[in-house]
Amino acid sequence: MKTCLIVIDVQESFRHRPYFTEHDMPAYLDAQNTLIDGCVARGVQVVRIFHSDGPEVQANAFSQLSGHVRPLQGLAAFEAAATFTKSRHSALVGTGLSVWLTQHGIERLIVSGIRTEQCCETTTRHASDLGFAVDFVTDATLTWDMQQPDGRTLAAADIKVRTATVLQDRFATLCTVAQALERAAP
Repeated sequence: MKTCLIVIDVQESFRHRPYFTEHDMPAYLDAQNTLIDGCVARGVQVVRIFHSDGPEVQANAFSQLSGHVRPLQGLAAFEAAATFTKSRHSALVGTGLSVWLTQHGIERLIVSGIRTEQCCETTTRHASDLGFAVDFVTDATLTWDMQQPDGRTLAAADIKVRTATVLQDRFATLCTVAQALERAAP
């Protein structure tokens, strides 16, 4: 099955959000970069997704005017087969990505990027509903702690477990980096 790696929202914008911490960044970047390098070495196309929305003012980290809608420092350099900019959670809404994937005969997606429970999960569900096979590489996704409605903190690790639980065998196959690379076909 022809495969494409989707690198979602791995951009400097997040460093300018109040919740940002470097805590899980080294492990995430190691996994993400290994996945990118492995796909490139196998001839698997890699697509870059950026997120840009909100007011077009320099103070908005997700505005093009901020200068932060660019690859995250520490991300492996790669030649993207295509780059899309989205303004919704799913990379498949309003971007032309689904058309590009279909035109290139892609049947399996490897989903990676930032934030695990938002854009990565939403893109995974959407892709599954469109008929794509999806490999979700939890280690190659990143998120941060969140505040629950009752004020308690939900740890990033717990968010990742919750996302994996709801996606497994419903919307995606959960994979390690090595498993996703083994299943990838150019």
